[in-house]
Amino acid sequence: MEQSATQAVTESNDRREAAPASLRAEHSAPERLVLARGIFTGPSARVSDELYAVVKGGAAIRERLALHLPKGASAHTNTYFGRFAASYWQRWTTVTEVSVSAQLTVGNKANVRLVASDIAGHRRIIASLVATSSGVVSLTAPLDQYVDGGALWLEFDAIGGELGITDLAWTAQAPERVRPVAIAICTFNRAEDCAHTVAALASDPTVLAAIDAVYVVDQGTDLVENRPLFQRVRPDFGDKLRYIRQPNLGGAGGFTRGLYEVSAATATLGGKATAHADVILMDDDILCEPETVLRLRAFANLTVEPTLVGAQMLFLLNPDYLNVGAEDVHLHELKHGQKVPKALRNTSMLKKNQERRVDAGYNAWWTCLIPAEVVAEIGLPVPIFFQWDDVEYGVRAREHGFVTVTLPNAAVWHADFYWKDYDDWARYFSTRNSLIVGALHTDLDGKAITREFFRTIAEHLVGMQYGLVHTTLQGIEDFLKGPKVLRDGGIDALAAARATRNDYPETIKHPAATPPVNSADIQVRRAGGEPSRVTLVLIKRAIGQWTGRTQHGLIGVTREDAHWWHIGLFDHVVVTDASQSGVRVRIRDKARARALLIRTYRTLRKLRKELPALQAEYRAAVPELTSRENWARLYGIDPS
Repeated sequence: MEQSATQAVTESNDRREAAPASLRAEHSAPERLVLARGIFTGPSARVSDELYAVVKGGAAIRERLALHLPKGASAHTNTYFGRFAASYWQRWTTVTEVSVSAQLTVGNKANVRLVASDIAGHRRIIASLVATSSGVVSLTAPLDQYVDGGALWLEFDAIGGELGITDLAWTAQAPERVRPVAIAICTFNRAEDCAHTVAALASDPTVLAAIDAVYVVDQGTDLVENRPLFQRVRPDFGDKLRYIRQPNLGGAGGFTRGLYEVSAATATLGGKATAHADVILMDDDILCEPETVLRLRAFANLTVEPTLVGAQMLFLLNPDYLNVGAEDVHLHELKHGQKVPKALRNTSMLKKNQERRVDAGYNAWWTCLIPAEVVAEIGLPVPIFFQWDDVEYGVRAREHGFVTVTLPNAAVWHADFYWKDYDDWARYFSTRNSLIVGALHTDLDGKAITREFFRTIAEHLVGMQYGLVHTTLQGIEDFLKGPKVLRDGGIDALAAARATRNDYPETIKHPAATPPVNSADIQVRRAGGEPSRVTLVLIKRAIGQWTGRTQHGLIGVTREDAHWWHIGLFDHVVVTDASQSGVRVRIRDKARARALLIRTYRTLRKLRKELPALQAEYRAAVPELTSRENWARLYGIDPS
């Protein structure tokens, strides 16, 4: 008889291994700690080499850790991965002076310059030398003029002969001890992606030596351990790799399992057991830059106080573009992913550098380091399954005195967000969890919140997105149930959010070549400019949809034109999905709109009335929800 998935997960938990020995030990530090290495080419051919170093005047030979310049060529590392983020190191760490060294192979003569920028990007030379023979060169810069912005980089000129550059490293005086660090990767049916992420960590011997443990938390049915690539690299980790299977508890449950396991590993200092190991949470479906692990680890070891250190996100489909330099959350508006003022957003890092220091409110968990002290002080994450879990943890950490730093020049590539359609089941968790996190960490204004929800739902109704309205209301209604809705970690909520959307035809994506309509009848209508009096237009579109005074016929609308104020003009629309992989068909349905409108009124009235009591109820439940005992129950393991 075949083994069921539940049986397999249970047996996996029963066979839990102790933490790797290196994770339980304290590590003595070298005299100088490497803060960043000189990398000259990326982990994939899809990544531009000019994110690492720029060469002018000839064709260079690039290797991962070496650059070979022809006679007469010049190169600089004033690039995304080549810069040293001086402003961040001065503001947040104990480092007051940084040295940069490199092994040079000099054919004749070479110029080497250590160069700095300020908040406006103005260039100034800090130190320079002329090398006439091969050997190690070193330059030093004080970190004393970069509080608000600025970075450091190197420039090279190959004069009269070839120049080879290897073993480039930025270093500083090391702390007394280097903290152990573990990687926790959460995955659900992205087995091949996850295997490649694990392989990326194994591909760099220095990174592999720096990592003390890797926890792969597999919550799916397409198992990572069955991938040939995973099996091929698994021996490279020796005793460091732990593969765990568990029920699908979303990103919150998967990442928390890593925090749960690592925080259970203790070291004894002076006869006293102490939590001491940091954890880097890492998505499964990223293109991993292994160097980022070293940079986050080094920064965390030198911060003045324990600090959450996050990597930035570059777009996977547009690899030179930065998602956002630093993010914050506007809790009173239930909005996360908000750009910090002056932070770069959706910007090509081949064309612009982030000179200004921008301070994050939280960092998403595509890759983020959590210090041991944070877990010991504030506990584990809230079991909200998916979305807002990283926001809540960052906000809660800040309330306890732990800041988050989103570190420039440390990044991974993650799927571009704007290729995901807003109208999907994830909107349930986004809605419900935004309310939960807002209730936990601010005093929500029930009148303002319900007014904004009504406005948003009205726009969806005008746009004939009835399933999206249902999913949004479902999130609000489950929030109204109180903390008991989190009892199972989100398993039932996920199933309900997905299943009930099937009752709404416009949520179904169809192949663009074979939509469930006659393609010959589709007439494409482009949108005009955004209306200046948006509220008035919303009222007009709502009246038109309600009374049937819309333009008839089958209308085609592109993704870029799929605004409610444009689609609301029609009653039968074929809309391109944001993924560009198909289309959805929306049809005006007055009866359904009326039922959803009544449901909206009742739900929002209840939310406004009960919000104060619900805030108190959720806040009171946090200690139990975030406890090791609760998570052990969800995992089906013995907490002892």
